Amino acid sequence: MKNTKWILFLVLAVMLQSCLVGRFAWYNFSNITDHKIFPSRPLSKSNTPFRFTEAPKKERIGKARVARIDSMVAANNSVAFLIIRNDSILMERYYQQYDASSTVASFSMAKSYTSALIGAALSDGLMKSVEEPITNYLTELKNRKGFDQIKIRHLLQMTSGIKSSESYYNPLGQAAKLYYGRNLRGYLSRLKTDYAPGTKFAYRSVNTQLLGLIVERATKKNVTDYMNEKIWSHLGAEYEATWSIDKKKNGLEKTFCCINAKARDFAKFGRLFLNEGQWNGQQLLPKEWITESTTSLQKEGAVGLYGYQWWISQKGFYADGLHGQFIYVNRAKNLVIVRLGKSEGKMPWPNFFDQLSEYL
Repeated sequence: MKNTKWILFLVLAVMLQSCLVGRFAWYNFSNITDHKIFPSRPLSKSNTPFRFTEAPKKERIGKARVARIDSMVAANNSVAFLIIRNDSILMERYYQQYDASSTVASFSMAKSYTSALIGAALSDGLMKSVEEPITNYLTELKNRKGFDQIKIRHLLQMTSGIKSSESYYNPLGQAAKLYYGRNLRGYLSRLKTDYAPGTKFAYRSVNTQLLGLIVERATKKNVTDYMNEKIWSHLGAEYEATWSIDKKKNGLEKTFCCINAKARDFAKFGRLFLNEGQWNGQQLLPKEWITESTTSLQKEGAVGLYGYQWWISQKGFYADGLHGQFIYVNRAKNLVIVRLGKSEGKMPWPNFFDQLSEYL
């Protein structure tokens, strides 16, 4: 009888794993350890890692201030918190048994990385302009109504008009299909439009997933390889990282999410944008692209607090991922803040970062 129950359990497990709803039910809701359940491609650590230095004594935050910040951050389900100014670590804290070597899923912070790859492809001459129709690269969408009117810029600004939803709690919803699905190419080929592009802002992960497919088509490389070549390998990563893909064979990166890395290495991407695309004297991304990406764009219905896959706050700009993953940049203060967590807690993090920037 025990053997029969065990066999039935194994059969049920296989059935659940084989379908979208089953995978949703099996894994329940997303969490920051999801890098363990998806196949992935490697983002290599550097043989000569870049290391942020310890802040000079005169620049350090006082113990009382650190204690206050630490208390607020810890109380809101955080696992990592870094404050970096002038390339020096002012504060580095880990919580809930996490440490500097712990891997955390980026969730939608990956959108900002994907946008950067579009900038790299444009700089390399592999793409002509953000004004190109997306069907120049996604030919399977040419005969689908309205897609020939969508420009790359519309995807970047979340104004494409593609019919989709962003519910993370519906196992049959589009977000679940993107996150748990094992055939993203097939799913993307069946998309529909809902309204004219450029007329309304609607934050939809499918826009970024299409950008990832455009990167693959334009560069004739998988997205991870192009990321390694143009950005990651130059940033002096201290640790191995990965980018999750939908399936092992001929997989496509989940470019709307799912870069799996450590807090310090996430901070290095913030440093790249802090320094307007330059890394230790080498211009990895055009300065103009950085400016355009991190400027609030008002054209054709774009929301006032969004650029090219970056959110804009009053004092800075930030990459923002589900459950409260953040890379925040404040140029005026020469500051990068990384916050990673199991949930956002009750903290309005972008406001907190802005206020903290003035407080330091």
